[in-house]
Amino acid sequence: MALKSEQSRIGVFDSGVGGLSVLRAIRQQLPAQPVIFLADQAHVPYGSRDLEEVRSFSEAITRFLIDCGARLIVVACNTASAAALYSLRSTFPEVPFVGMEPAVKPAAEKTASGVVGVLATPATFQGALYASVVDRFAQGVKILQDTCPGLVSEIEAGNLQGSSTRSILEKALKPMLAQGIDTVVLACTHYPFVIPLIQEIVGPEVRVIDPAPAIARQTARQLEAHAWTTHVSQPGFIRMFTSGQPQKFTDLLPFMLGEKLVAQQVLWENGRLIGAGEF
Repeated sequence: MALKSEQSRIGVFDSGVGGLSVLRAIRQQLPAQPVIFLADQAHVPYGSRDLEEVRSFSEAITRFLIDCGARLIVVACNTASAAALYSLRSTFPEVPFVGMEPAVKPAAEKTASGVVGVLATPATFQGALYASVVDRFAQGVKILQDTCPGLVSEIEAGNLQGSSTRSILEKALKPMLAQGIDTVVLACTHYPFVIPLIQEIVGPEVRVIDPAPAIARQTARQLEAHAWTTHVSQPGFIRMFTSGQPQKFTDLLPFMLGEKLVAQQVLWENGRLIGAGEF
């Protein structure tokens, strides 16, 4: 199922539309680089799932992306990074991976009040990666956490400004504001799509950290280190896949990515992903 091209492709995956926030940043940083993106919407959200289950999904998706010609994999999902990044690097030692790490370090370095809010899924908070980051970089900083139940589903539906989305965020953020946060870390790739609403709630004095630009810069560094960077004038192609409903995903792309693309469907069969040409 590999696509023929001499250009090195980036494979990007998430449980749903959240990874588009990372893809958007990658397109700004590396507009000529071809990308294969997969949204595992058949299993969204990952955040409430068992870590071993997420690890299994992540390995199968990585195999699919490599079969499509991806040479570098961006795990554009905090939950999948927490659950699977170490095992993916062990299983695919020849493939460079870029994963999501909660931006606790820059938050701890920049906070003036010493109080930082972190919004993430339950699985991210339960993972060893998050615990390690907090232990290494947040000594002396008060960390307030919230899982924002239901927020991923609202964003998957494209409801970025509705009353239900606002209610979820207010329930998470107002108690944090009362305790003096001056920085909010978005530790789920879905959440950058509601930054305008978050900023409305917390006000201009509170910094909101979107990790996507840093992930795009790390992706660029990895490509450069392997001499895989594409240097052409025209934009690189993006091939979109979803294990959910392709038309619904296609309809969200201009809104969330800023590009008109057509998503193709993939299906899960016996623990592996198969594309349209294999049905």
